[in-house]
Amino acid sequence: MKLASLKRGGRDGSLIVADQEMVRGVLVPDVAPTLQYALENWKEVVPALCHVSDQLGQRDLPGTFAIIPDELASPLPRAYQFLDGSVYLSHMEKARKARNAAMPAEHETVPLMYQGMSDDFLAPTEAAPFLDDQLGIDLEAEIAIVVDDVPMGINDTEALEHIKLVMLLNDWTLRELTRFEVPRGFGFIQSKPASAFSPFAVTLDELGSAWRGGVLDLVLNSSVNGSPVGAPRAGQDMYFNYGELIAHAARSRKLGAGTIIAAGTVSNRDERSGHGCIAEVRVDETIASGAPTTAFLTFGDSVRIEMFGHDGRSVCGAIEQTVVRAKAN
Repeated sequence: MKLASLKRGGRDGSLIVADQEMVRGVLVPDVAPTLQYALENWKEVVPALCHVSDQLGQRDLPGTFAIIPDELASPLPRAYQFLDGSVYLSHMEKARKARNAAMPAEHETVPLMYQGMSDDFLAPTEAAPFLDDQLGIDLEAEIAIVVDDVPMGINDTEALEHIKLVMLLNDWTLRELTRFEVPRGFGFIQSKPASAFSPFAVTLDELGSAWRGGVLDLVLNSSVNGSPVGAPRAGQDMYFNYGELIAHAARSRKLGAGTIIAAGTVSNRDERSGHGCIAEVRVDETIASGAPTTAFLTFGDSVRIEMFGHDGRSVCGAIEQTVVRAKAN
């Protein structure tokens, strides 16, 4: 099942069920007015949502309409909680090398995770506004999962049962600010502006054999101005699966329905797969020739992030954003 949210209907948008091609959809206000409502009442509403999805695949339903990408918000336009990990150690190593930082203690045995901004996500085709394009603007191509209510102290195996949806994520990062902010030891604030998610969130059955053991094993493609940044395989070089990430987050607290958990920039040790961010590209260029040649993003640059299934179809639709100068208030 593929779900999305229209921008209309207030801050939380209006939930729609989409067809398999993600070109037609239908509002379901009598079942679940918003995706947040659906996640809070998943067991009760999912049969009806699946029924609508099946009907969309068989014939046109009354009220169906053509989906216009620019009218879609993030599947969750805002969330009560957004947690982002860093479980691809090749990315962690290169990102820290770029700012001359050491690897954290126990990085191979305990997931690294921070709590990110979640009160206002960018829409999947919305321009990404920045006050200054000299702050090292970088994309980070990631995969995120969305859970229902998770009890405190859950183990990693049981945690997998709480994963309801999968989305793609562009976790925008300002690299020049991380150099000053991260060493202070109190987490990201200024260096992590609003993130953007794919237009569609999908249930695990949509992933077929690509989803196994709490890992999504598909290639995640990213590009800047039409030129590839990378196509790393998400199931490769992932040190912790999503069940382990959920269990880590819920060690001392419960997680509310609608909590989003990401695994960090998808990255493979084999650099021939490319990269999930520009910082990695620059580190490899420095290793190869002594200095980076690829610039961070500037105003006017466009980013695209997308994943395709084994059948060749887009899994969650594409994140397509342009870097723009923010309007002064």
